[in-house]
Amino acid sequence: MPETPRSRDQEPHVPLPVEIPVTENIADDALDLKTQVVRFVLTGGLSAVVDFGLYFFLVQVAGLPVNVAKSIGFIAGTTTAYLINRRWTFKAEPSRARFIAVVILYAITFAVQVGLNWVMYEAFPDVWWRLPLAFVIAQGTATVINFVVQRAVIFKIR
Repeated sequence: MPETPRSRDQEPHVPLPVEIPVTENIADDALDLKTQVVRFVLTGGLSAVVDFGLYFFLVQVAGLPVNVAKSIGFIAGTTTAYLINRRWTFKAEPSRARFIAVVILYAITFAVQVGLNWVMYEAFPDVWWRLPLAFVIAQGTATVINFVVQRAVIFKIR
C-alpha cells in the first residue's frame, strides 16, 4: 500500500497516565474561584484521609520509619488529589505539559511536606498528638502551595 501523509493526530505519542473516565467535555465551563476552593478542599480532605490513613498504618502497624511512611502516604494522597482535581475542580482536559508541571509541583511540595512533617514531628514532645499535629501542619502548608500554583499556573496550561 502506498504511504499516506500522517496527520498530527495520527503521529505516535507517549500515552497519558491512566485517569478516571469522563463522558462529557469537561472543559466546557470554567468554575468560579469559590466553587474551585470548595471542590479543592473536599478533594484535599479525601486525599488527606488516604495520605494520613496510609501514613498512620505504616508507622503504627507496619513499623516503617516516619519519613518512609510519610513519603508513601504523600504519593498515594497526591495521586488521588491530582486525578480528582484535574477533572472535577479545574475541569481541565488531559495535557502532557500539565502533567509534567504537576509532577514538578508535587516534587516541590513533597520536599516541603515531608521535611516540614519531620521538623514538626521532632519538635513536639513524644505524646499522642505529635503524629497528627505534625501531619496537619505539613499538609496545610502543602495544600496552600498546591492550590495557588495549580489555579494560577498549571491548569492554565493548554
